[in-house]
Amino acid sequence: MPDILQALKNVVQSFVKDENKTPLHIGEAMGCWIFLALVGETQVQTEAGINSTTDPELRKALQEAVNLFKSEKERISAFMRSEGIPLPPLSESKPISDPNSVPLGIKLTDNELANSLKKKISMAITSCSETASRSLRSDVSLMWAEFLQEHITFLITFKSLMRKRGWLKVPPPYHPTGLTQAEK
Repeated sequence: MPDILQALKNVVQSFVKDENKTPLHIGEAMGCWIFLALVGETQVQTEAGINSTTDPELRKALQEAVNLFKSEKERISAFMRSEGIPLPPLSESKPISDPNSVPLGIKLTDNELANSLKKKISMAITSCSETASRSLRSDVSLMWAEFLQEHITFLITFKSLMRKRGWLKVPPPYHPTGLTQAEK
């Protein structure tokens, strides 16, 4: 899938001339600042989640998420610096610790960790979509499209694990009034 995205990016960039020289507008700058704050804090919270679970599959998924957030944090930070956008203050990474040492009154369950990460990934998807739709510069829109694709790809895989473990919160089915039992 990344090859398709790269091909699309190359095609779009071939049509773009000097439009990338225009300064960012305030919406684009604010979108960058909010997204960096979101992925930076979510990275640290996900590291804390790794320190809280002994489930090998969840630990692996959380580590993949941390790697995704670190990569995006580096790319968006570099972009913001090049555009002169101040970076938000971010928390420091968490050191590795023993999950069995976390007191039960503090320790989140695997279900809570998974649903918290799913919610934050969903927030990142919304942030990417909104900022991409506000962006006027093609290079900025493509950056958001890339981040969006990464989050959606991760979430699709992660929801499979959540479904397998019974962690995915599914609303009840909707049956419009007037349907017969056979139509339901």
